[in-house]
Amino acid sequence: MTSEILVRYFHFLTIFGVVASLVVEHALIKPRMSGQELRRFMNFDAVYGISALLTVAAGLTLWFGVGKPADFYTKNFVFHIKITIFIVAALLSIYPTIKMNKLRKATGPQELADVPKSVVMMIRLEMLIIFVMPLLASLMAKGVGYFGE
Repeated sequence: MTSEILVRYFHFLTIFGVVASLVVEHALIKPRMSGQELRRFMNFDAVYGISALLTVAAGLTLWFGVGKPADFYTKNFVFHIKITIFIVAALLSIYPTIKMNKLRKATGPQELADVPKSVVMMIRLEMLIIFVMPLLASLMAKGVGYFGE
């Protein structure tokens, strides 16, 4: 039981890391950014990526290791929706990461680079998707969507 509590707590902390870094990225991004600003942005993007990976690791540990039986998650369509939108958010994050990294490499510390509007829109879409996930988690915890016996 103690290990389950610790893994759940770690899972929550990593989720907070994902959300916080994504919110900071959104706050930092602007139409024109200097190389220094791009580097700062990419640091938070790295935190976002690491937090997302740790969230997945903790989630898999909860699913297959400690806590409720794996069937509780496996036989719940809300859980499958939650996993799917997490994967969609992860895939959407690839475009801003690549685009901003290319801009960072091509821009000197004081030079300004134009940030494509599509990057801003992708970050906003990621935020929208991520902010739906707690609702799905709450529904799932109450057994909504369970299709087992």
